[in-house]
Amino acid sequence: MIARPKHKYVRSPKLMKLYRVIACQNCGTEDGTVCGAHANWGFGKGMAVKADDTKCASLCFSCHSMLDQGSKLTKEERQDLWNKAHKKTINELKSQGLWLDYLP
Repeated sequence: MIARPKHKYVRSPKLMKLYRVIACQNCGTEDGTVCGAHANWGFGKGMAVKADDTKCASLCFSCHSMLDQGSKLTKEERQDLWNKAHKKTINELKSQGLWLDYLP
């Protein structure tokens, strides 16, 4: 058996607050419900453990629910939605000078 190093989780309350200051990166809404939606696979995600805080997409309540509940989208569609929104989130935060450069 090959020993793997334990995953060192990235947790940043400051970054989690920054996800809230931009519009939903899926539908564009700015209704006060936007927050950081963690990836639901990979990136350190485990039983009762969220993925790293750097692996979030700024999503409104409706889009976040659609992503997490999954009844209207296939697994592939949910992953595609999150991946696109995540890339847009990082680009938007960087373009506004909000990304925390000390984070991986």
